[in-house]
Amino acid sequence: MKPVEALLTVLRQEGVDKVFGNPGTTELPFVDALVEAADIEYVLGLQEGSVVAMADGYARATGRTGFVSLHVAAGLANGLVGLLNASRSRTPLVVTAGQQDRRHLVQDPMLSGDLVGLAKAAVKHTFDVQRAHDLPILLRRAFHLAQQPPAGPVFLAIPMDLLTEDTDVDLPARSTLAPPGPATALDAAAAVLAGATSPAVVAGDGVGRDDAVAELVALAEALGATTYHQPMNDGLDFPTAHPLYAGTLVPVTARIRETLAAHDVVFIIGCHAFMAHHYTPGPAIPPGTRVVQLDSDHAEIGRNFGVELGLVGGVRATLAALLPRLRPHLAGRTDRIAERAAATAARTAAGHARTDATARAAYGPAPLDPLAAVHALVAGLPDDAVVVEEAITTGVLLRQVLRQSRPKSFVHTVGGGLGSGIGAAVGSRLGDPTRPVVAVLGDGCTMFGLQGLWSAVRHEVPVTFVVMNNGEYRTLKETLDTWQSNATRAGHYPGLELGPPALDFGRAAGFFGMDTVRIADPGELTEVIAKSGQRDTPLLVEVPITSHRHEHPAGGIA
Repeated sequence: MKPVEALLTVLRQEGVDKVFGNPGTTELPFVDALVEAADIEYVLGLQEGSVVAMADGYARATGRTGFVSLHVAAGLANGLVGLLNASRSRTPLVVTAGQQDRRHLVQDPMLSGDLVGLAKAAVKHTFDVQRAHDLPILLRRAFHLAQQPPAGPVFLAIPMDLLTEDTDVDLPARSTLAPPGPATALDAAAAVLAGATSPAVVAGDGVGRDDAVAELVALAEALGATTYHQPMNDGLDFPTAHPLYAGTLVPVTARIRETLAAHDVVFIIGCHAFMAHHYTPGPAIPPGTRVVQLDSDHAEIGRNFGVELGLVGGVRATLAALLPRLRPHLAGRTDRIAERAAATAARTAAGHARTDATARAAYGPAPLDPLAAVHALVAGLPDDAVVVEEAITTGVLLRQVLRQSRPKSFVHTVGGGLGSGIGAAVGSRLGDPTRPVVAVLGDGCTMFGLQGLWSAVRHEVPVTFVVMNNGEYRTLKETLDTWQSNATRAGHYPGLELGPPALDFGRAAGFFGMDTVRIADPGELTEVIAKSGQRDTPLLVEVPITSHRHEHPAGGIA
């Protein structure tokens, strides 16, 4: 078996049916081999940031490792932002880039570079493939490493001449990896959790990644525990429509501490640190609070705060095994559990009512109030819709009104590299064509990943892209405003305006051959979104929103 044949065989055996890429000369041997591989589709992107984002969305939707093909150092550099996002979001990817021909690499030819050095800071592991015989086994290792906790992208540099060698290579058999089992010390964990008078659960993205949402719901209901999402959660880790759900923790350590101060025991599950954004002094965990932490990655246990008990094991397996051990400890406490669950449900319902009332009161013609805009959007969402969010400040408001129950219904990246939303939405729909996908994007984020619209049109991916256009970098203005004691300076900063000239997203989408609509009022937005499951082509929806800043009762900022 020749090296390039071995590459294709490994891809097939690892479940790869799509290659996300942007090719160049060093990838031509691979591209040529794909001509005879009708079972592997090449999904073309015009810029590597979009390419990696598509693979990220696809991997999350399918539960399989995504495969990416980039072009030499320049293409890898363009894709680094997506690799940083995938690393933060724990998305399993195998990423290759073609290296220049080894026979003149010593001469530093054009397009050559230190690919491994460039990728190292952004991925989980790197391989510099130098021998044809090593390619199959290193590919196997890459797929295994990408999936092992903590999951993430793995990179291989492959010289172009290596794939063209007329050399027979051995193909190692694929290994079947058993999923991690339940953690130990579950009786001790059950005793701590059952002894709480005001328990809280922090649902991290490890819950959603391990398909453990149902198990966590059962445990939270058994405890009557108030449940929060981790700050800036990437997925649906607990149903946001559930009466025990109390929202997303604010990514500020002091605010997290204030929120958790109401609880004597906190169960933190599958959460990478607490991902604070802006610095505040002091710990995230209030003094005297008992913490039980569960993660599949042993390095997360006690990473940034002390825990009374750390559990290492599969999230789903551990939660499933913990619940029957917990129930005997709760015997005789059902009345108290029901009372605290009812109290949390009442607070949740009251908060929803206040937010809904505030949003409806703000309904009016365009430009729309940001809370009114996301409220109208959510009102039109099909029940099975997947929401991809990259809208920054408007995204905070979206989380307050988005009430979902079905796993894998929400996609975000906590990596912070802007421009992922369009590509992630395309990849999400390619990964699960049975569910409509609605991407909620900020105007600045859209500009970072605009080339992804072309891929949606090229591959006929019926995503509804909703651009919230306020004509500015709103999040930076808000941050600067909080730093300024002189109110007269608030909002007057250089480099934070996206006009003039104003950004016309209808014209931008039209350039790529995509249909567009510009929203005039909330009712029109609801109607357009309600039809998102009926489309067979992509659509860009431009929503003009106000740029002024004001507080909403629910605590969000528009």
